[in-house]
Amino acid sequence: MTTKGGFIYIITNKRRTVLYIGSTTDIKRRMLEHKLGLYPGFSKKYNCCDLLFFEFFPDIADAAKRETQMKSWKREWKLELIRKGNPNLLDLSMHWFDENGNLKKEN
Repeated sequence: MTTKGGFIYIITNKRRTVLYIGSTTDIKRRMLEHKLGLYPGFSKKYNCCDLLFFEFFPDIADAAKRETQMKSWKREWKLELIRKGNPNLLDLSMHWFDENGNLKKEN
């Protein structure tokens, strides 16, 4: 049996006041869904569409476990993790899409 890898990710709104944690097997597709606001829920309600952090796991089950773990963390712990790799809190997905919101083709 082959397991499919997955990602844990943290997104925020433009003002960086809200954090949302999720997991997915396809980070680029999922970020496009967040940016387009395709699904109702927390991330759409608070306009969370800027990717601050993501991490890959060879097994999606491990990503889901990490998601559950991180959701119980204090906000400061989450921000500390984010700032280790993204000190300026930039949208890590900003270059993944063109001006029309389409996924750019990889070179």
